[in-house]
Amino acid sequence: MTMLQRTSSIDPVKLDRLAQVAVKIGLQLQAGQDLFLTAPVAALPLVRRIVEHAYRAGAGLVTPILSDEEITLARYRFGPDASFDRAPNWLYEGVAKAFVGNTARLAIVGDNPMLLAQEDPAKVSRANKANSVAYQPALEKIAGFDINWNIVAYPGTAWAREVFPGDEEDVAVTKLADAIFAASRVDTDDPIAAWAAHNAALRARTAWLNGQRFQALHFSGPGTDLMVGLADDHEWQGGASTAKNGITCNPNIPTEEVFTTPHARRVSGHVRSTKPLSYQGTLIDEIAVRFEEGRIVEAKAARGAEVLNKVLDTDEGARRLGEVALVPNSSPISKSGILFYNTLFDENASCHIALGQCYSKCFLDGGKLTPEEIAAKGGNKSFIHIDWMIGSGEIDIDGVHADGRRVPVFRRGEWA
Repeated sequence: MTMLQRTSSIDPVKLDRLAQVAVKIGLQLQAGQDLFLTAPVAALPLVRRIVEHAYRAGAGLVTPILSDEEITLARYRFGPDASFDRAPNWLYEGVAKAFVGNTARLAIVGDNPMLLAQEDPAKVSRANKANSVAYQPALEKIAGFDINWNIVAYPGTAWAREVFPGDEEDVAVTKLADAIFAASRVDTDDPIAAWAAHNAALRARTAWLNGQRFQALHFSGPGTDLMVGLADDHEWQGGASTAKNGITCNPNIPTEEVFTTPHARRVSGHVRSTKPLSYQGTLIDEIAVRFEEGRIVEAKAARGAEVLNKVLDTDEGARRLGEVALVPNSSPISKSGILFYNTLFDENASCHIALGQCYSKCFLDGGKLTPEEIAAKGGNKSFIHIDWMIGSGEIDIDGVHADGRRVPVFRRGEWA
């Protein structure tokens, strides 16, 4: 496999627009601000465009780190067993230090989602846990929204083959590229204006939800009867948000969700996934879990159950929720009918919940709260944050007030 895939099937104008949107909307990178960027080596064409637009925007120093699928596989095939309990702490400590110094963060996703599907699940789990622990100092800066950060996607060949297995390679890449461009709103002549309108629509949703001050959300539908208590003084967010450094950014491109923090100790009932979860090279499908007092006490999956259960044992917070998000079934990503095998996209096709770490920004005055105050209000702490989809056209959601009064929020997968 050559280092770079052919890019003839990827529209260069739209790719350049995506780079501009990542810098100007996703990050809203400031003059003089440094940027730390990670990407698969296959995404080098997009990396080059982003670096150019970052410097045009006045970036101080752009530092990219590239990963490679063959190098990743070499570790699993030839690395000593003890290496799977290690991670480059020195690197993540440096990243955390960069974030303290107001460096912006951009991640390009585009790897083969099934890359590790044939590798030893125990090794995959151990490596993920070691990585999660080592990354914690940096993750805290992201989860705490200390800095402006953003994730965008590039249509890698191996990823395209997974999403469109029946097509020739060039056709699959073109289809995936077009789907990414459409979802990222760069298939229009003025993507900046399109994002401004979209952010305004999401702000209207969050304003309504914040005005309601629900105590809980009740999800009901096939295989689902779930009461998600909401954290005390929770705040709904969606679209563009202002980081603690004062910069308003769009962390996820694309995004269709409005989200907040559940109460880690007030979730009860059962729920099943409505789409597969692609996690670190393993597909986990038909997840079904039961909560008691906020904690998952029973978990099953038709596929990937071993990996799921290892994830749930990562730490005490891994069996509790850190996020609940609302996405209408009619979202553009849902209507595309494509299963992307990538959380950045699939979570924007469906209502979802996330195991693990909460976002401190999803509290009133969240930027001023200590970790202890966040925990007291019901915020969860964990080394992980993993979103999985529970919404569909058959799911109803009621907002529940403190006095028990119910307000329809979703009916049959749409805003009520």
